[in-house]
Amino acid sequence: MGAEQIRRWESGALAHAVSDPFGQGPLPWLRGSENYFDDTGQVVPWYADPALARSTDGGTRTADDVHRQIKGFISTGAAAPGEAVDFHITVDPPQQFSVDIYRIGHYGGDGAAQITTSPRLSGIVQPPPLTADRTVSCHHWWQSWRLQIPSYWSIGAYVAVLTTVDGYRSHIPFTVRDDQSADLLLVLPDITWQAYNLYPEDGRTGASLYHAWDEQGCLLGEEDAAVTVSFDRPYAGAGLPLHVGHAYDFIRWAERYGYDIAYADTRDLHAGRVDPARYRGLVFPGHDEYWSVPMRRTVERARDGGTSLVFLSANTMYWQVSLSPSPSGVPDRLLTCRKRRGPGKPALWREIDRPEQQLLGIQYAGRVLDPHPLVVRNAEHWLWEATGAGEGDELDGLVAGEADRYFPRTPLPEHESRILLAHSPYPDSEGVKRHQETSVYRAPSGAIVFSSGTFAWSPALDRPGHVDPRIQRATANLLDRICKRD
Repeated sequence: MGAEQIRRWESGALAHAVSDPFGQGPLPWLRGSENYFDDTGQVVPWYADPALARSTDGGTRTADDVHRQIKGFISTGAAAPGEAVDFHITVDPPQQFSVDIYRIGHYGGDGAAQITTSPRLSGIVQPPPLTADRTVSCHHWWQSWRLQIPSYWSIGAYVAVLTTVDGYRSHIPFTVRDDQSADLLLVLPDITWQAYNLYPEDGRTGASLYHAWDEQGCLLGEEDAAVTVSFDRPYAGAGLPLHVGHAYDFIRWAERYGYDIAYADTRDLHAGRVDPARYRGLVFPGHDEYWSVPMRRTVERARDGGTSLVFLSANTMYWQVSLSPSPSGVPDRLLTCRKRRGPGKPALWREIDRPEQQLLGIQYAGRVLDPHPLVVRNAEHWLWEATGAGEGDELDGLVAGEADRYFPRTPLPEHESRILLAHSPYPDSEGVKRHQETSVYRAPSGAIVFSSGTFAWSPALDRPGHVDPRIQRATANLLDRICKRD
């Protein structure tokens, strides 16, 4: 397949489709229902007014990594009100463009609200990405726009929508954070997002921790992938990370019901910018597979200090990673995971005698090729209270993507009480029967630690076509108890 033929969903993202059964094409947060097509047959992003989703030539089009019609990244991690976010954007052919800023949330049923729009900006063709040993970086791109975040902006998850005059569109996600106390701290998994980022998906130079390209434009596997990836580059395809929708599903639901939430990225955890004592609970809403030593240390300290932990996905904290500065010295811009290659210690937490189960209560068991029911266990437990779920009930499609379970030969964390709340059979890729489990335990500090053990939990909160009222109520039971509202 030649480079000109490469399209996003035919390359790296297709290889990961098994781990995100809810990905609706290159924008996993588009609604897939026929109710969200406009009268020209164009799919309308749910965050935008239909009028904004059409350009003068009949509709916006998604930029790609071959032609790079418009692509960009920001040169910081999460930023606080009063700080600046610098955008680095390439536009080909050179033309004017604008940046619309949206905040993810619940706005009268809309999944986001437009907060501001940039002036009309002049776009240039930035230099090609630099590559060294499969590491792709655009740290040499010129700054295109500086967004000064006003002091009155709400903290939260934001998306910058880049649109050229001729109607091509791309996205850049970012987080606005502060240090104020809150009931819950939502931790967005930007480290895992970057691990999966194959930018540029051009059949030539792009690489992630999973894939790279050979000289014929064919996708290579993990043994030939990058060891180090850079945050100084756009996300592939439409500019949104794989699995980003899982975090947005939780945010829309939680803000709808008025939970008191603060926001941070996993790099904030890594860098010591999170004080767990400020929160009753830390919530990890999406696929969060890559953890550094400081991240784990901070979260264990949180639990041991009485701060509860909520893990709403599966395959959490599987690989150990390190972060290092960019060539210009900006901290935490390079992500390294040797996986099973080269000298040095293994990169799996469980292979260095620090299995995930010692924090989560369960740990990664394998992929789930097709969605299967989550089978309720211990239905008398408070998590299932008022959900209508009975012992042995099957919650359709709730075991999907990847699954965790309890490993009897692996040590458990110290606990005052512990219980498994689901035991769900599914076949693996070879047809062998496996099972998924959902876990909750109470640490000696009083902290509650919940692990859903499936990718499908967050989408069941607020994704059209996947909502399950029983999961919504169970999650409310959990968060209300953590926030001491019960």
